[in-house]
Amino acid sequence: MKARYQYRIYPTDQQSKNLAKVFGCVRVVWNDALSLCKRSEKLPKLGDLQKVCITQAKLTEQRQWLSEVSNIPLQQSIADLGVAYKNFFDSLKGKRKGAKVRLPKFKKKDNHQTARFRKGGFSIKRGKVYLAKIGNLKTQWSRPLPSDPSSVTVIKDRAGRYFLSFVVEVKDEIKIALNPSIGVDLGLKTFAVLSTGEKVSSPDYSLLDRKIRRNQRKLSRCVKSSKRREKVRIRVARINCKQRDTRKDFLHKLSTKVVCENQVIALEDLNVSGMLKNRCLSRAISIAGWREFRTMCDAKSTKFGREFVVISRWEPTSQICSNCGYQWGKLDLSVREIVCINCNSHHCRDGNAAKNIQKVGVGHIHDSKRTRRECKTEVSAVPVELSTRLEYEQLRLFDC
Repeated sequence: MKARYQYRIYPTDQQSKNLAKVFGCVRVVWNDALSLCKRSEKLPKLGDLQKVCITQAKLTEQRQWLSEVSNIPLQQSIADLGVAYKNFFDSLKGKRKGAKVRLPKFKKKDNHQTARFRKGGFSIKRGKVYLAKIGNLKTQWSRPLPSDPSSVTVIKDRAGRYFLSFVVEVKDEIKIALNPSIGVDLGLKTFAVLSTGEKVSSPDYSLLDRKIRRNQRKLSRCVKSSKRREKVRIRVARINCKQRDTRKDFLHKLSTKVVCENQVIALEDLNVSGMLKNRCLSRAISIAGWREFRTMCDAKSTKFGREFVVISRWEPTSQICSNCGYQWGKLDLSVREIVCINCNSHHCRDGNAAKNIQKVGVGHIHDSKRTRRECKTEVSAVPVELSTRLEYEQLRLFDC
């Protein structure tokens, strides 16, 4: 199993300039290759793209500065373009699962910048990462690498921070689960309600959200290509990064706890893209990070040997009593507490839904109405051999 390990780096001023050259060259090679692909009737081969956009381009006056950086990230940029086109065609033919993948786009200078180095272009010695034609980078090692990395990607986000992302091979860990199964119902005010009755509140993003809105209004009033606009843009990017890091830290801790303590994790398949069309709730739903939490649970379940189940979105989890199985029908969203008219049990709406999600996840929802029946199946209804059935009929007639 492969995983990514990301670390913060602090390059010097000269290294920042060298990294800016690498990012610019990678971006130009990508855009040149993409422009050539769009003009061609048939998609060119990767070898031909490397020959035209890198080897021959270095001999021209307009692109001679491509030779100032390492050739490895330039070649990887062409390879990444080929992967992007392959993902697009596989998604178009239905071979790739998930949402539809769009055509590759041109890279911009204002967006986050990346450059990938494979083996031969980087090395790790004495806790320092060396990149070709850049030098040793000061790295903040938050945790050790489990194995030797096969590649490293240098990332510069929109807030001006630098990161190193390593691709490493990770061994699966087998841990004994404390509970057999659990159901998780996701929401907005309370992020997650577990079938055990525990409620997990999400961090308060309201202050950061107000700062983002206020600075985005300032950004829209600034003159384009001005220094003031660039300052405000960086300010907005930093606040967005702080909000994203807060959410990611919360989701990682919650998903790790849920996966490590339970053998079967059941979630509901939510139509997030459809919910985002609601103007009143779209911002809150996008900030919550439901899809990111589901992805984390799925990946960590594979790592720790757990079973991850996603039930259908059409299951009436909020319309069925988790105690007796009585179905009372649809309820308004304002109704948060329910008293079952069949068994008189009092339920919290989200807690009842979480218990039903757990039942569907382990496959017992269809038996909930029948498991508590007092009557038993008659012997005559049990399929037995003919000789045994004849003996039973003779005994019954004899008793009469």
